[in-house]
Amino acid sequence: MATMKIRGGDLDLVEYEFNSFPPGKQIRTLGIERPASLTPVKGTVKVRAPARIHLTVLDMNRFSPARPGGGGVGFAIQLYCSVEARCIERGVEIDYNRPAIIRHFVEVFREISGYEGGFAIRATDHQHQHVGLGSTSTIMISLAHALNYAVGSPFNSDQLRRMIGYNYVEETVEGNVAFGFETGVGPAVSIHGGMAITGDELALVYHHPFAEGKNVFIVIPPTDISSAGTQEFDLLMNKARVLDYRDREIKAYMIMMDLIPALEREDLEKIGNIIWEIEFRGSKRAEVEHHSYAIYRYMSLLREAGLEFVGMSSVGPSIAIITSKGRDEIERIVSNLGLGVAVVTKVDNMGLQITHEGGKSPSGRKKAR
Repeated sequence: MATMKIRGGDLDLVEYEFNSFPPGKQIRTLGIERPASLTPVKGTVKVRAPARIHLTVLDMNRFSPARPGGGGVGFAIQLYCSVEARCIERGVEIDYNRPAIIRHFVEVFREISGYEGGFAIRATDHQHQHVGLGSTSTIMISLAHALNYAVGSPFNSDQLRRMIGYNYVEETVEGNVAFGFETGVGPAVSIHGGMAITGDELALVYHHPFAEGKNVFIVIPPTDISSAGTQEFDLLMNKARVLDYRDREIKAYMIMMDLIPALEREDLEKIGNIIWEIEFRGSKRAEVEHHSYAIYRYMSLLREAGLEFVGMSSVGPSIAIITSKGRDEIERIVSNLGLGVAVVTKVDNMGLQITHEGGKSPSGRKKAR
């Protein structure tokens, strides 16, 4: 694959060799202690996790495909991915249209856990890929919890988040995988629900229920710009880094001093104002402008229509609207802009759910810890 140049300033130019590799290679074990023994459960483990809206990275200069982190803010929505897994004697059986990313994490998990048996896995995502709704991270955190429960739950959710973050990959056209960008926001909100804030090195700084009872509408404006692969790399590791050198301190200040108190007060309008300001700051500005200034125009007109919260997710182009207004009124507003509502949902404040069917272990739902 290509060698990409990363420029963060006049005296900051490095090259990153964007290599792909077969699933199961270049595993990072992170020094996580291997459990003394495993107790695989009988039957099928089912995990359902909410997708995420990723509102902003805090500092693009603190992450790369070789280094997860950078911090960020996002929230969970009632749009779900699910994974079913069961232990089998040997081999790995995968029923999913992106088998390479599944196979890679299975090998990561087996290497860290010491599990020598096989798995049968079936995954279902929310069918909205590469538009900013976190299909990959949601599938991966569901997979991690399913495998973990299936072998007796030797790891906690923070350890599973780190396994994913430091081994986060995207598939390539050759059937191989390559390391991707990961802030840890997606797995954090998928596990805990609500809104979450992460710091560098995937640290979970804060999470809180968010916008309970409000409506969430996802609008996906038309765009010819890719939000994946080398175009995403070039965007995030060049223009975005330069802008975050300038604005990372003010973004962090706004999150600590304004966003968190507004979340504690459940003040959706104030939260919306803070996120709108961040849309013009640092790397978030680079992500929005990546799809042309038309995205700013759409979001501005949506705010002028009286919608409390409007923000673009990740590298877009999906726009998330949170409001007390109903579906008919929102559809009228967005249709006047030549757009349509792609998803009607709500914030998920429950987080990831695990169901175990069959076998000796207690059945029923439980929240991931």
